[in-house]
Amino acid sequence: MTRSNAEEIPTTSIPAAVAFEPRGGESWRDPFPMYRALRDDDPVHHAAALGVFILSRFEHVFGAATDPGTFSSAEGLTFQYGEKEKLGIEAPIVMLDPPEHTSLRRLVSTSFTPARVAPLEPMLRAFVVERVERLRERGEADVVAELFGPLPSLVVGHFLGVPPEDQALFDRWTESIVAANATGDFPSAGDAVRELFQYFVALMERRRKEPGDDMISTLVHAELDGGAVSLAKVLGFAFTMVTGGNDTTTGLLGGAAELLTRHPDQRARLLEDPGGIPNAVEEFLRLTAPVQGLARTATRDVEVHGTVIPKGKRVVLLYASANRDEREFGATAEACDVDRVIRHHLSFSYGPHHCLGAAAARLQARVALEELLARCPHFAVAAARGRYASGHFVRRFETLPFVADAR
Repeated sequence: MTRSNAEEIPTTSIPAAVAFEPRGGESWRDPFPMYRALRDDDPVHHAAALGVFILSRFEHVFGAATDPGTFSSAEGLTFQYGEKEKLGIEAPIVMLDPPEHTSLRRLVSTSFTPARVAPLEPMLRAFVVERVERLRERGEADVVAELFGPLPSLVVGHFLGVPPEDQALFDRWTESIVAANATGDFPSAGDAVRELFQYFVALMERRRKEPGDDMISTLVHAELDGGAVSLAKVLGFAFTMVTGGNDTTTGLLGGAAELLTRHPDQRARLLEDPGGIPNAVEEFLRLTAPVQGLARTATRDVEVHGTVIPKGKRVVLLYASANRDEREFGATAEACDVDRVIRHHLSFSYGPHHCLGAAAARLQARVALEELLARCPHFAVAAARGRYASGHFVRRFETLPFVADAR
């Protein structure tokens, strides 16, 4: 990545007030002024206390995401150095670089294409309709507990081949593991991790004998580099889906509901033309960016916008800031416009680590919003009374009060 040719503010005149502070819980409520200050005044920010560099402009984040040779995932995705060594297990797919990452991803990627995901719609719609009708009958409830949390857990369970009769158990394990993963306190979910580990080992044995149309079946019958896919890789992929496919979609759904409550003019446009919902989902993805950012490690000294990032340093790609960059999205970048034409955004990252579950997340959001708007056109969420989840990387409501008819 080289110095930008665009007209930009020199990094030598950085106001002392510009700084990056990790967010979590209540401090997630409004990180956007911080992002704007970083973009405008210090786009390659050295967060000295953390020992990391922060990229906040679209151009730089996109460039890093598409250059795994320079910005590696292999050492981990958080602020913590030594993350790989602390794993104690074989690295999951999200901590692999090409070509190893490419080989493993190729085994499963065809199962996540839009064409393969589309047949899930009847199942998802039936589930959403049932939950929305329950919300409508109750009048008021926590929409995360009733719909936005259980829906992605259902989808992840389906992809992993969890039988319907085990879904409630899977939901319980998932809730504990996702909460612990968000805060980095994985030991707090020790029982859930052990029980889910044992469950997946047994499920793998079952799928060897009785294969189905799911990821566990695909992996246990696949070959990787001339041999069977290791137990550790299968389990790592399963746990990656659990930790990466749940709270992110919950964050998107909660954020979309907040935006529709806060912008009644945008809601009115979708009520008038529900066909605009798929495009609106892209705008909600852009603005909510459930994964606000993830880290890479510089494999060499690299200059970005006049700043040299030394080899071995962590570099945080602030997807959420990049998604609101006026240099990419124009003067209205921070406004909600469900008709906006978006060439690309970074909510699913880009390059080799583009989110495998993107099509499934889009489908869930579309179906959920279609049914909410059709059945509860005057719904509202009380964002001010909602509680944000802990964790430095995923911004999502942990609770979000919902009123079915706020007229």
